[in-house]
Amino acid sequence: MLTLTENATLVIKSITGVEGAPEGAGVRISQDNPADPALAVTTTEAPQPGDQVVEEAGARVFLEHNAASALDDKILDAAVDDKGGVEFLLVPQPGAPTP
Repeated sequence: MLTLTENATLVIKSITGVEGAPEGAGVRISQDNPADPALAVTTTEAPQPGDQVVEEAGARVFLEHNAASALDDKILDAAVDDKGGVEFLLVPQPGAPTP
């Protein structure tokens, strides 16, 4: 299952915990085509039906079925650049098989 770094947890909580955001909001990661490695990341109020929910230290990530399969052995990290832009990075979990 996808795991989150402390940085990712802090960044996700900062972008989903803004004033006026609904309780339980999170970041949703989806993959339209399993053959295409492109992932879409959006903020959302709640998971969609069938989404896998990863919750760590108050940060919530909702994984669409294809994305959940693709990210099963990954770690999600995040950083904020000088202009306030958020960048997510995926790295293999220790001991995960390499492709």
